[in-house]
Amino acid sequence: MTTIHLVRHGEVDNPEGILYGRLPHFGLTERGHEMAVRVAEHFHAAPTRPVELVASPLLRAQQTIRPLSKSLDLPVFDDDRVIEAANSFEGQKLNARRLAEPKNFVRLYNPLTPSWGEPYKQIVLRMRAAMASLRSKLDLHGADAEGVIVSHQLPIWMTRLSGEGRSLVHDPRRRECDLASITSFTFDSSTLVSVSYESICADLQTGNAGVGA
Repeated sequence: MTTIHLVRHGEVDNPEGILYGRLPHFGLTERGHEMAVRVAEHFHAAPTRPVELVASPLLRAQQTIRPLSKSLDLPVFDDDRVIEAANSFEGQKLNARRLAEPKNFVRLYNPLTPSWGEPYKQIVLRMRAAMASLRSKLDLHGADAEGVIVSHQLPIWMTRLSGEGRSLVHDPRRRECDLASITSFTFDSSTLVSVSYESICADLQTGNAGVGA
């Protein structure tokens, strides 16, 4: 068995409420750094410590995985395939009034794909590919090896929905993917046998989970 833990990054410093998506320079708040330390403590104390670390190249993911890298004395491998989903509203401050503007209708016509951003199926494919690459590396460490990927809410949630055989079409308000939470996928060879979820920073959630996170 091998296990891959998909970890969402910590709280982001975004006082203006911008949908930051893939924009650079959006780092963690002080609370976000506290979340990152807790992630490191969680895995350092685990019965089986991770032996491979992967992260999205975006700053918030890099800052989240850094304490874990130091704690376990492991390098971090960046992987563009686990980056945040593309979104045509990136860089904007969104609200109901702005979304109702006629110029935005062309981007909102199809919530099933969705029409305003990267197709859900494409997100799943790239995340699966990244996880397959990590599984191959974990196999070299022997049985029961574990790895961590620090990614973003939508890619993690899409991967979970797909793994559990559920529809990718969903209400974003109902995603179960807190900041610095852990969604774990256990494989027997290449076969997914279980998915589990743990919000290790539940007490640090503020109700503002991040926009485009």
